[in-house]
Amino acid sequence: MVNQTARPGPAALPLDTRVLAAPVSAGVVRTLLRSRLADWGLSHRADDVDLIAGELLANAAQYAAYREMRVRFTLQPYGMWLGVWDCSDELPTVRPLEPVDVSPDAEALNPGHDDGTGGWGLPIVQALSLRCGVDRTPPKGKWVWSVIAC
Repeated sequence: MVNQTARPGPAALPLDTRVLAAPVSAGVVRTLLRSRLADWGLSHRADDVDLIAGELLANAAQYAAYREMRVRFTLQPYGMWLGVWDCSDELPTVRPLEPVDVSPDAEALNPGHDDGTGGWGLPIVQALSLRCGVDRTPPKGKWVWSVIAC
């Protein structure tokens, strides 16, 4: 279930919504974000926003499985601010960029197999963002955020 709250103000109303940290939530949030981008006349930025949102939501869902996540998306003078909050105090870690072994993996289809190719989401967010970061929220949780060029 999604509860969407829009604050009163000018045409550039922010998105502030709470969603369950579940696989289906990312698609719902991306739809809401695309709608907001259309309202702002910024649909041409949808692909980058989709990718960044997907990565931030996937990380939050990993730490807050089936608990509440919060998504804020605001238009600022310096760009679009997209943040995802989760209740975990565990901070995301950026995987060092190094070559990946692309040879076939005989274990790839086995349940629970970790092929070591995950963990590239934050470098993607960094590459597509003007700025990004993490802010802890007392007493618990954190906002992981990105500022995206308009």
